[in-house]
Amino acid sequence: MKKLQLIAILLVLTIVSTSCKSESKKIDSTKEKSYIVEAKTTSINWTAYKTTSKTPVKGQFTKLNVLNAKKANNSIDALNGIKFSIPVSSLFTKDSIRDGKLKKFFFGVMDNTELLSGTIHMNNETSGTVDLTMNGISQVLPITYVVSDQMVTIEALMDLDNWKAQPAIESLNKVCEDLHKGDDGISKTWSEVKIDIATYLKYE
Repeated sequence: MKKLQLIAILLVLTIVSTSCKSESKKIDSTKEKSYIVEAKTTSINWTAYKTTSKTPVKGQFTKLNVLNAKKANNSIDALNGIKFSIPVSSLFTKDSIRDGKLKKFFFGVMDNTELLSGTIHMNNETSGTVDLTMNGISQVLPITYVVSDQMVTIEALMDLDNWKAQPAIESLNKVCEDLHKGDDGISKTWSEVKIDIATYLKYE
C-alpha cells in the first residue's frame, strides 16, 4: 500500500513539474519582439534632373546617422520620431568629377550644409512628413511609404526652392552649362529632386 502511495505521489510531482516547464516555454515563446531602425540596412537614393527634356541624374548618399533609434512593436512606430543626419561628403553618383562639382558648386554654396538633418513623422499607415534642414532652413517635406513587415520604402518629391537653393542651382548650372544642354541648346537644372529610401528594420 505504501508503495502504491509513493508511486502516486511521484506521478503527481512529475505531472506538475512537466506542466510548469511547458508553461515556462509557452511564456518565452510568446514574448514580443521589437523593431528598430539601423543605418547599415538603409539606402538613400535621389534623382535630380537636367535639360529641358528633364533627363534624370541618379545618385545616393552612402552614409546615414540615426541619432535616436528605439525599439517599437511595429515598423511605423520604430520610424516615427527618428532623428537623422546625412553627411554631404557621402554623396555618390558613380562619377567622381560630378561628385566633386555637386559638393563644391551646389552644396558648397549653401549655408551650414555639411549635414542634411531631419526628423521623421509617420502620420498614418501610408503618409507622413520629414522636418528637413538644409541650407540653414527647416521645412516640412511630405512623404509616402509602403510597409511590408521589416521592409519600409519611402518616397518624396523635393522642391529645392522651398530651401532657398536657387543660388546653388544657378551655381551648378553655370559650371555644368554644356553638360546640362539638351537638343534645343538650352541649359537647365531643375529644382525638383525625387527621394527614394529603403530601410530593412532589425527585428529581435
